[in-house]
Amino acid sequence: MTDVVRQAGLNPERLDHLKSVIEADISKGKYYGAAIAVGRHGVLGLHAAMGANDAAGSRPVTKDSVFSLLSTTKAFTNVMVFRAIELGQFALTTRVCEIIPEFSGGLREQITFTHLLTHSSGLPSVYTPQPGMYIDRLDEIIAAICRNIQATEVPGKRVDYSPLVHHALMGEAVRRTDPGKRSYRQLVEEELFQPLGMTSAAIGVRRDLKARHFPPVFIGASPVEHLGHSNLGPNGAFEEPDSEMPWLGGIATAGDIYRFAEMLRRGGELDGKRILSPVILRRSRRNHTGEKPNELYKALALSVGWEPFPAYIGLGFSLRGESICHHLYGTLTSPETFGNYGLGSTLFWVDPELDMSFVCLTTGIMDRAPNFERFQRLSDIAVSAAI
Repeated sequence: MTDVVRQAGLNPERLDHLKSVIEADISKGKYYGAAIAVGRHGVLGLHAAMGANDAAGSRPVTKDSVFSLLSTTKAFTNVMVFRAIELGQFALTTRVCEIIPEFSGGLREQITFTHLLTHSSGLPSVYTPQPGMYIDRLDEIIAAICRNIQATEVPGKRVDYSPLVHHALMGEAVRRTDPGKRSYRQLVEEELFQPLGMTSAAIGVRRDLKARHFPPVFIGASPVEHLGHSNLGPNGAFEEPDSEMPWLGGIATAGDIYRFAEMLRRGGELDGKRILSPVILRRSRRNHTGEKPNELYKALALSVGWEPFPAYIGLGFSLRGESICHHLYGTLTSPETFGNYGLGSTLFWVDPELDMSFVCLTTGIMDRAPNFERFQRLSDIAVSAAI
């Protein structure tokens, strides 16, 4: 196996070092556990699991452990939007109110799907469209967005990461324009997870996966509540079997996300199953936000004494970009490196120049600044295994 890994252009000793660094982090209590996958040229060089689900070590993390993905879920919604565009259901230039008529009035009528994908809609960055509401049902979220969330700036003026609203609207648009009138959950299952063999991935905690699922555990205080209809606690939405949250409701193993990343690395196809064309993926990994900062992370940078850095957002995906700055994808990956990440815990990226995929899903949700430093460090170590 070592020879195969070397032939794929990966240094086995560096991959072992990556694993050792994560194990050391866990032993110091920085986070509780992790499952990782690293590959190059289609060869899986490292697939490992370590640590546990919580501080008490209640359950060990294994390669089959199922993680709540949080905002890494947005990657699935991005792909479903790209698919809808390729099929002519709507376009990047389509105004959102043309698909969701109740999302109209004022500056909202200028918002296109490009604005949603690039987080430049002018809508406020909110974690819930209505204080105290349950967030696990898409129809209720859409109704609350249309009722309560108004654009406060001209679309395209600023980049401000949207934790919920943009991907909720996109998930609803995909659902409304589907000729088969399927639910968002059903669409993702049938058009993405099943073709790619992502057998332990789901939207909502599929009942047969519950025993392997690790609900999110915050190391510090949870910044917001994530309430579900079953009233399972302040973050109960992450344990709902029938939830539909296109912005953070996905679950998967590291192996599942690796297969997803490999599909993207290969230009939209894996094992003979084509999900997307290479054309839209090439467009998606161009920088569509220039040097504008992401207002969410500008505030973070200023709060910890970092120099604010560009948003570097493509269509739906976060990009590495050109400048040397604090970045979850490290400082050494190629500028077109793209992927998505979830609050303090999950991340994947694909480096097209190095033909490399990286996945890291962790337990123990970290605060934003330590998480930035953690994933920047791990990404730099991982990409340094390329030889």
